[in-house]
Amino acid sequence: MLVENQVALQPHNSFGIAARAKRLARIRHVSDLHALMASEEWASACAEAPPFVLGGGSNLVITGDVKTLVLKVEIAGRRLVAETDKAWVVEGGAGENWHDFVTWSLDQGWPGLENLALIPGSVGASPVQNIGAYGVELQDRFHSLDAVDLLTGQLFTLDAAQCGFGYRDSVFKHVPSDARSFGLAGRALITAVRFLLPKPWKPVLGYADLDRKMVETGIGEPSARQIYDWVVAIRRAKLPDPAVIGNAGSFFKNPTVSPEQCADIIARDPKVVHYPMADGSIKLAAGWLIDACGWKGKSVGNAAVYEKQALVLVNRGGREQPCTGGEVMTLAKAIQTSVYERFGILLEPEPVVI
Repeated sequence: MLVENQVALQPHNSFGIAARAKRLARIRHVSDLHALMASEEWASACAEAPPFVLGGGSNLVITGDVKTLVLKVEIAGRRLVAETDKAWVVEGGAGENWHDFVTWSLDQGWPGLENLALIPGSVGASPVQNIGAYGVELQDRFHSLDAVDLLTGQLFTLDAAQCGFGYRDSVFKHVPSDARSFGLAGRALITAVRFLLPKPWKPVLGYADLDRKMVETGIGEPSARQIYDWVVAIRRAKLPDPAVIGNAGSFFKNPTVSPEQCADIIARDPKVVHYPMADGSIKLAAGWLIDACGWKGKSVGNAAVYEKQALVLVNRGGREQPCTGGEVMTLAKAIQTSVYERFGILLEPEPVVI
């Protein structure tokens, strides 16, 4: 396995930000990683800083050249691991494209991931972010994953409880605060992820966009394939294609507030989009908050707020004159300040910033 020097990262991040990796290794098999970890190059690279694991690059803002060793995960593979009367268990290599994996599983007759269609990124990155859309989160379909400890080289497996899933959160996004805490940020490279797809299949509906599709089409009991098609159409209508306009998807998490806080906001802004949660809290639509502050279509340099969806920041400069990570973060911080000053809510970014 070859470690490449001065590798352009623009093709490897969906924002299309121009930057370089001082050193990059492509991990196509677990053996590639073990061979690298046994090399002198690994010891010298990790003496400077922990390596950076790069998946699909769809949830990433690069603010400059990356000096640490970049591990580009390209592990392929799709298979049915097990089938019982209650469920299918399907596995994807960490380097597989997420949407392609969803499409493949549905093509095989194994429904359950259709609400998560067209989410950019890789299979290996999906549990890190605990991706979710239209009433389904990854943790709802998760079985287990395999990973390699980047300190010891040991292979290990985690179930859902061990992954510590939360809203757009997992153990992979946290650095351990002490020897007793369990954080795996910068410590693990995911190699494969397995999903538990229940039998019998039941549609997950209830979101306004899906309800609207049911009314428009007159289909009251949609199939998994129909829901998949609807989700793809909805996302394509609302969100820019990263291959055409660089972006990292939803840039901010939807904040949760207490019922009292929500009532206070409704008193001032009756049209605020909000959703009651099972724990009694209220989730607010971050995109609505941003739009209400007048940010839709505005820009800082070549970084801009998408005119069709205020939750998405985009690269208006394309591949030739791309926005910088600094422009993206300047815009993001200005939005945070604006929303906080009006609503008293500090929006939390979703992407990883390096």
